[in-house]
Amino acid sequence: MPLGLLALIPVGVEILFVLRGVLYPLVDRGPYNHSWGGPSVGGAWLAHFGVGVPLAVAGVGALWLLGRLHSRLAGWIWGRQVGLGPFITAAAASVGGVALVIAWIHQL
Repeated sequence: MPLGLLALIPVGVEILFVLRGVLYPLVDRGPYNHSWGGPSVGGAWLAHFGVGVPLAVAGVGALWLLGRLHSRLAGWIWGRQVGLGPFITAAAASVGGVALVIAWIHQL
């Protein structure tokens, strides 16, 4: 369950990329005088899209890594020996995810 909750972070990044990167002109009607890439709608959209692409790629990579970690942790169900490494990694990732969510909530 902790990895499922942790996976909500990169899924949220993907959703934000679609909403704030791809569909930026529909989400923010303007004026774009103080937006990244403004004052034109095209420049603002391109700036938000350009920032969103690397974050979306990182989100997909994080989901892939979480999937691999999940399969490593579930190895004991299939009769494989699981060392201490995946458990330490899952604990560290969970602590990091909680810290990221707390920091994000405080900046709202």
